[in-house]
Amino acid sequence: MTGNVFYNVWLIIQGITAIILVFPLFSYLVFLWTGKRKVGVPLTGLIPDYGIIVTAYGYAGNLKHVIESLLNQRYAEFVIYVVADNCGDEDIYPYHEKLVILKPETVLGNQLKSHLLAIKNFKRPHNIITIIDSDNLVSPNYLEALNPWFQEGFQAVQGVRRAKNTNTEYASVDALNELYYLFYDRIVLFAIGSSAMLSGSGMAFTSPLYKNFLDKTKSTGAGFDKILQKEILYNKKRIAFAEEAIVYDEKTDNADQLVKQRARWNNTWFRYVRFGFIIFWQGLKNFSLNQLLFGFVLLRPPLFLLLLLSGCFFLMNLFVHSILAWVWIICFLLFILAFFIGLANTGTDKNLYKSIIHIPKFMIIQIISLTKASKANKVSVATKHSVTRGLEEIKNKP
Repeated sequence: MTGNVFYNVWLIIQGITAIILVFPLFSYLVFLWTGKRKVGVPLTGLIPDYGIIVTAYGYAGNLKHVIESLLNQRYAEFVIYVVADNCGDEDIYPYHEKLVILKPETVLGNQLKSHLLAIKNFKRPHNIITIIDSDNLVSPNYLEALNPWFQEGFQAVQGVRRAKNTNTEYASVDALNELYYLFYDRIVLFAIGSSAMLSGSGMAFTSPLYKNFLDKTKSTGAGFDKILQKEILYNKKRIAFAEEAIVYDEKTDNADQLVKQRARWNNTWFRYVRFGFIIFWQGLKNFSLNQLLFGFVLLRPPLFLLLLLSGCFFLMNLFVHSILAWVWIICFLLFILAFFIGLANTGTDKNLYKSIIHIPKFMIIQIISLTKASKANKVSVATKHSVTRGLEEIKNKP
């Protein structure tokens, strides 16, 4: 009897893992039927006025570039607030009427505290807040592309994050990883009736929504986007996806920084995976497709961990249940198909496909980072890049 119970549990765990593995392909088939979600009819008379918050910790080398790209916006209703926390006394950028530089007298060491400081120093009551990382570059139409979604009535919008650099094998594989999530967690997920996943930057919110979040949260800053999207979904709101609002993100190009970064990300997933159960349960109670799908996706482990777990099930079934081993082979093939579909639908540069051979090395880095996840909160919150890149990096990008 006990043996049957364990065997049934074993089958259920495998079944759930297999469903998670093939869900992207299933969601893509639904996406083919629904089509891309387009901006609807404006339902509000909102005239967006943006408070753009840029935070830096310990390193200000890239700030001048992100500021230049933000000042180049086609939409003119904005003010940039740069919080240079623990960045020394160096000059960051010359005076500009649309720019406020804030240098905290005491070290904040907390992204959300930096956001609060910026809001307290708003020159006027902006009705939209957007968050940009200190190593980002922003396309000239970024704000312009966000406007229609807020005018339609959405209170939270996620833009596109594209790789600014693919100069090393690590940066290239990271870029592929980003494109996969861009397609399935944002384009597809939003189109089939749920919400786009937040990315930590390139995201915008109505000021009341974001201020209310800051007033309520007790987060130390790490993974704040995970807490924020949980609050948005819990309160029955949707996060829109603005496909034309492009932010170019600096990809980590060396192994040491990648381990530290992924350790923090893995730590965040383990800390907040419970949000998936909360949102999924709310979806069942409220008959909400938005909450149901989003909660399910939140339960998915990081991609490398999902593949490792699936691989372990396959190897074990070679000795335990050969038919199930064949089922896992089919699941892997469906996942690979979904992976290439995602890349094809995001306009992946042909040169990036060459970096696929480096995926095993990238997964090894991920496994190493997993061993450091428990101590990730003690790792520096600042990611320093080996090269400072500016506007010239996006001149030939769409």
